[in-house]
Formats: sequence, structure tokens, C-alpha cells
Amino acid sequence: MRIIVVGSGYVGLVTGACFAESGVNVTCVDVDKDKIHQLKEGTIPIYEPGLEGLVKSNVLKKRLSFATDIKDSIDNSEVIFIAVGTPPGEDGSADLKHVLKVAWEIGRLITKYIVVVTKSTVPVGTSEKIRGTIQAEIDKRKIKVPFDMASNPEFLKEGAAIEDFLKPERIVIGIDNEKTREIMNRLYMPFVLNNHPILFMDIASAEITKYAANAMLATRISFINEIANLCDLLGADINNVRKGIGSDSRIGSKFIYPGTGYGGSCFPKDVKALLKTAKDNGYELNVIKAVERANEYQKNVIFNKIAKYFDNDLSNKTIGIWGLSFKPKTDDVREASSIVLIEKLLEAGAKIKAYDPAAINETKKLLGNKIEYTSDPYETLIGADAVALMTEWSEFHLPEFNRMAELMKGKVIFDGRNIYNPAELRRLGFTYFGIGRR
Repeated sequence: MRIIVVGSGYVGLVTGACFAESGVNVTCVDVDKDKIHQLKEGTIPIYEPGLEGLVKSNVLKKRLSFATDIKDSIDNSEVIFIAVGTPPGEDGSADLKHVLKVAWEIGRLITKYIVVVTKSTVPVGTSEKIRGTIQAEIDKRKIKVPFDMASNPEFLKEGAAIEDFLKPERIVIGIDNEKTREIMNRLYMPFVLNNHPILFMDIASAEITKYAANAMLATRISFINEIANLCDLLGADINNVRKGIGSDSRIGSKFIYPGTGYGGSCFPKDVKALLKTAKDNGYELNVIKAVERANEYQKNVIFNKIAKYFDNDLSNKTIGIWGLSFKPKTDDVREASSIVLIEKLLEAGAKIKAYDPAAINETKKLLGNKIEYTSDPYETLIGADAVALMTEWSEFHLPEFNRMAELMKGKVIFDGRNIYNPAELRRLGFTYFGIGRR
């Protein structure tokens, strides 16, 4: 089977590499010539555990190739996935210009039957817009070429994307006819031998499923963060509360870990897009609106704690930052709470020294030389008045606290992920601040 994946970013590259691993011949296409050149040379432009090895092995086996357009591979392919970016517009809506440009290109080049699959996260109705764009270009050519649409949203977790794709909990596919169902079922069959289901449904339901799933996960995060903030005020401990509610089988323990708010490329964008979709249809999603508002508040929680500790005078204070990515095992700093914190600290006159195992280069693209970047965690602490833990990378879990105390000017820790034991740190002479910790 031969397929095309248009878009070689996070979703597209993982999708292409994993399908190639199952024996499919895949052409990954991207208009970014530099990116395609890097991929052909074996350089992976994103950080994702396991992806580099998967790409290189399938390139060697000639099951995975890269191109800057679809014209040389479209005639030999049965399925074409659209996996380009859908960045949020100023009003929160998903920007579909890249998606529809791919549709326009397909309409100009298609000569035989193909299934066009939307992999990008898109609002309800986008597949019909794609269908219309393709058909309009076919009609201009005064020919008849059949094609079908499908929606196949991704549910990949950054840092665990390969495992998620190869061993999925579920695969959601929106279709409107049996032929498309048979093709998509054949394509995905190697991934469901572990009895996890392919959920076939109508296209509109598949499109909204991704938004609804991310909105629910975002809701859980914002909920537990608000309860943690209440614990701060009441002298309770959120860890005890979390265990108490998480043991209820109707609730469970996943996604009820308090922190500095959700970030990344999915939750913030998808929550905004879902709110905009509802508004466009004359409906207000009041719960989801509150989730977004709570998350914006949460991103300021660590700054507020730092400002309060230093009596709102951060001029000439040096703050060390451990962790820049929005979560571990990724270099993604989009909507990261660390960036919000750093910008507010700089505005207040503080100096910043920061370390992250993977996300320094991405942070430099946003902040340039406004802050000092270090090559290891302890260098970050030299002369620091305080350190803020913003991402729970594994290398931060068991640091040498005695060494930290020797390097720091002030023995103050702001734990934005609640990974340290407050009592232990206080015994060692540190001043400790968590989120909802007694």
C-alpha cells in the first residue's frame, strides 16, 4: 500500500514513520525545502523519543521518502493524509489556509480514485470544505475523477507519540461510505492486533471528537489547579485531596496533577477553537470558557508566589528556571507556563538563568538573548536568589540538595510541579513553595 502524508511537522512525521514501520510505502511531503533537505540527510527537526531511529531505519528500507510536492507520488497512492498546521487566529478559530491549499493542490493533480484524510485538528465541517475545494479544481479541468473524504484525528501525546501510534488506545475514523471504511480498515489493521478498537463514525462526529477529548482533559487540569489554589488558602494538602478523589473509579487519577497550567500545541488551541465553533453556531460553552479562564490564571501562580516572597521587589534578583518545555520529553514551548513566568519576571526587573534538556533552542527563538541559558541544572543555580521548577524532567527529581544550597544565594524553591517533599527541603534549610501543598 502506498500513501502520502502532507506536512512533516510533529503529527505528519510521526504518522509517516509509524505507517512505514508497518510496511506501508510512505512519502512525506512538506513545502519547507530546508526541512525536507534535513530529513533526507537524516536530521530530525523535532524532539520526540524514538522518532529518529524509526525514520532512519525506514528510509534505509526504502519505505519512507521525502518530497516538496505531491505531484510525483499522487498517481501511485491510495490514501493522502493532510497533516499540516492549523494555528489559531486572533479570534480563536482554526486557520485552515494550509489545509485548503493542500486540497487545492490535490484537485489540480488528481487523476484517479484516492481517499483524502484529514489528520490535522480541524473544526466540524472542514472535510466538506476540503471536498468542495478539490471538486472545484477537478471541475475546472472538465474531467471526472472520483475521490472520498475521511476524518482521522490524532491522539498523540508529545513524548510518547511513537508508542501511542503503534499501540493506540483507540483509532477514530469518520467516513461516509463502505469503500472508504474498507481502505482505512486495511491501512490500520496492523495497529489493532492488540484488540484496541477502530471506531468508525460519521465525519462530523470524528472532527469534534478530538476537540471534545482535549477539552475534557483541559477541564480536569484546570479543575485540580483550582482545588490546589483553594488548598493554599485553607492550609490543606492537594496531594491528599488528589488521592482521595482519584480513588473514585468514576473519576480516576489521570490528569488530576496540579501545576502551572496546561500548554503545548493542542489544549490551548483546541479549547479556543471549540469555543469559537460554538459561538459561531449561537451557543456559549460556559464550562469550557471557565476552563480557559482558570488556565490563564494558573500560568501566573508561580510568579505571584515569587513576587509575594520578595515583597514585590524583583529588581536585580536572579531567578533560576528548571524546565522550559510545556511538559517533559518534548522541546515544545508553545503556550508553556515557563515562558509566561520568564516574561513577567523580566518585566519586573529580574535576571533569568534557565536550563532545559531539550527546549533551549526553541526558547531562544522566542526570547533570544533576554535570558542566560546554561548547559546543566547546577550552573543555573550559581548566585540565584531562588529557583523555579517548571517542567518535571526526570533529571530534576533527585537533585543534590546540599550542592544546590552551596551554589544558591538564597535557598528558596518554587516547585511548580509538586515533585519535592516540602518537609525534607525545610529540614535541609530551604524555603519551599508548591501549589496547594501544606
